[in-house]
Order: sequence, then structure tokens, then C-alpha cells
Amino acid sequence: MRVRITPGGHLEGRVRVPGDKSIAHRWLILAATARGTSVLVEVPASLDVRSTAAALGVVSPKARPALHAWSSNDAAAAKGHGSTWNVRVGEAASTPLEVEGEGRSGLVEPSHDLDCGNSGTSTRLLAGLVAASPFRTVLTGDDSLRSRPMERVAAPLRAMGAAVETTDGHAPLVIDGGGLHGIDHRTPVPTAQVKSAVLLAGLDADGITTVTEPAATRDHTERAIRALGGPVEVEGSTVRVERFQQEGFAGTVPGDPSSAAFLVAAAALTGSELTIDGVGLNPSRIHYLEVMERFGIHTEVRVDHDEVGEPVGELWVAPCDGIRSTRIEEWELPLVIDEVPVLALLASHAHGESWFLGASELRVKESDRLAGVADGIVALGGHAAAEGDDLVVAGGGLDGGRGDALGDHRMAMAFAVAGLAARRPIEIDGMEAADVSFPGFVPTLVGLGASIEVASG
Repeated sequence: MRVRITPGGHLEGRVRVPGDKSIAHRWLILAATARGTSVLVEVPASLDVRSTAAALGVVSPKARPALHAWSSNDAAAAKGHGSTWNVRVGEAASTPLEVEGEGRSGLVEPSHDLDCGNSGTSTRLLAGLVAASPFRTVLTGDDSLRSRPMERVAAPLRAMGAAVETTDGHAPLVIDGGGLHGIDHRTPVPTAQVKSAVLLAGLDADGITTVTEPAATRDHTERAIRALGGPVEVEGSTVRVERFQQEGFAGTVPGDPSSAAFLVAAAALTGSELTIDGVGLNPSRIHYLEVMERFGIHTEVRVDHDEVGEPVGELWVAPCDGIRSTRIEEWELPLVIDEVPVLALLASHAHGESWFLGASELRVKESDRLAGVADGIVALGGHAAAEGDDLVVAGGGLDGGRGDALGDHRMAMAFAVAGLAARRPIEIDGMEAADVSFPGFVPTLVGLGASIEVASG
């Protein structure tokens, strides 16, 4: 789908964003392997989360009916067949999802390969789960997923005692699990997915499992385990867990702060005031607000309650009268890794040059985001370049033009938001990719006052 964004307009109102898929992946795994009933509300209807739910339904017989029904519900819309225009935020997500579990000992060998679609999170987290189970599991996915690095998760799981084979370092992964023991693992690069995979495996391993990262990453897994009563110790960027079997639990998935970042940027670029309700305010997920403050965008957060260890509340965006340039250092890249596309597009409208240092991890996301973001800014009439592992964005604004999301949801949304402040209209090919993480993204912007329509020709 190609859309046309007309610059200008003024956004206003209060809005909610879909549930956080990072949290949803983890809570679904914990629910399907709990003893008893778990009740989850606002599980996002994104394709990646559906991949995790569908795979869990294969290996967890008691959870299968609910997960299969939920993951296959409205499948046509979830695959982006016009759903950018006809799925409202929260639709198919507000009905409570009741998941029955029999504990990790109740998992069974899958009768076929587990298709993780385009979801690297599903693949890596499920690898950690099944590594402790005494049967064979094959994890695979689409062409994009099969190009992403998997040795980084395979290596620590092998060290714990599982037999793990990759295909030239990529998926499919063949895992013969069981008989795990704790290890002291140091990740060469900061990655919450690998950390979480090892921690999930450690919940069914003998001894203590320790993960130390070069820099702390998002901590949803350890927060959930602790909230459910599990033995977790956190010291800086080191996390330790021991064997633990959780019981059923209840929780409402907080709104995704990474999705909120696009609305914050949209408000800033149109000089608007905006309030986002019910959003997750986990400190490991909102470092981008500090970067935006350096851009000249002022926000305020107010935590009003907690969900399974996750702080939740309100995010307010003040009207902004211009974007300044800034420099994102290598140490903070892991803290804003999902927000780099929208931050880079904000930087394209800044007064001056901005740098994103040490961004090589962007090359192994849903697309090569490092090159894709730079090329997209140029295609839309701006100036940017990937220099080694760094991204430099010259600023000065976008003239307008036509960009391609390259099947990447975050680039699709970042390009669309940036178009609100371009000098001429822009067109974006592949806007349906936004449904991967933000079903209803376009109608949300339109409902707030943006001018976006399907492009013809």
C-alpha cells in the first residue's frame, strides 16, 4: 500500500497505543508454561506476537485452544490486507485472553516446525524455552528472519547443555533440549533477546544462571519473573536466576513506548500538544525521551500503577518550536535501538548535523535499517549517510519525494511521521508494514488531525 502524506496540520487529543509486543511475547511464554490460569488483557494483535502465540499453542496442549483461537482470529486483517485503514487501535486485543498451563513439564514435542514468521524475538525467546525440554524443536521463519544472526543465542544454550544446530549461523534452528545447567554468560553485544532466552532457559536449569551484558538492555523478563515470585538478582548489567515454576497470573499489557515514540515525534514536528494514556514507562524503554529532550522536545511522564512489575501511566508532549541536532553515543544505542528510525527522521528536520554512533546492530533487524534509513532520508529530499557503523543525518528538513519502507514497520512509521513536516507531500510504499507492531497507525494519525490518504497510480 502506498500512502500520501500532506505536510502541515495540527495534532491534538488523548490517544492510546497498542500493547507492548516485547512484554506480550514474554508474558505469553510465562502464561503458557505456568501452572493454572493466566488472564492477559490488551495483548497486541501484531503479527510478531501472533507468531509467538501460535508456536506456544503447538507445544503447550492445555494452552492450545485459547492461543490457537486468538492467533488465528482476524488473520487476514493482521497480515496487512488493508488493515492499516480498518483496524482500530485495541480492536481484537481488549478481550481478555485466558491461557491454561500445566507448567514447563507439560510441554510436548511439536508435530511440525514452528514458524516464527518475521519475528526474531519469537525465535530467540522460544529457543530459550524449548532448550530445557527433552524433545526436538525446529524454529524457522520467513526469508528476512532466516537472514538474521542466531549463533548469538545458540552458543549459550549449547553451553547450558542443549544440542543446537543453526543453518550457517541462521534459522532454521534445530534444538534437542533437556538436562540444562546454569552458566555464567557474557554477551558480546547488548541484546535483550539473547539475555531473555538464557534467563528463560535458566528457569528450568540446575544451579544459577548468570547473564552479563556490555550495557544494560530492556528488563521485561526479569521484572516479570520477580513479580511472579521468582528468584532474580540484578546488579548493574548482570542478572541471575535459578530454577523456578510460576503459577498463573493476571495482567494488562501496557501500551508500547516504542509505538508512542512515533506519536511523540508527530506531535513535535507539527508543534502540537498530545497526551498518550496507559503507556509503559519502564526506564529501560524510555531513554529515547532523553534523546528527544536534547532535540528540544519536552515531555512529562506520570506513573499511576503497576502491571506484573511494569510501571504504567501517562506521557504528555509539549508543543515544540524547532528541532535541534544532537549526538547519540555508542553506549546509549542499545537503549534506543528500536527508536533509531524515528529519531533519525527527527534529526532530518533539525538545525544542524546529528550522529548515531556504533549502530551496526541496525543492519540485522527486519531490514538493514542503517542503510535503509539513510537511503530513505535521501529519497525524501534530505541528506544522510551510513559511514561504517555510524549514521550521520545532516538536518535542514525534507523537500518531499517517495520512499520505500522495505517491509520494515518502524521505517514505514518513521517516514510517514517525518512527512508531516516536509516542504512538499511525500509518498511511502509499503505502509501496511506498520501493522507488524502498530495496527491502526494511520487511522490513529488521521484521527488526531494528520492528512494521509491512499496514493493512486
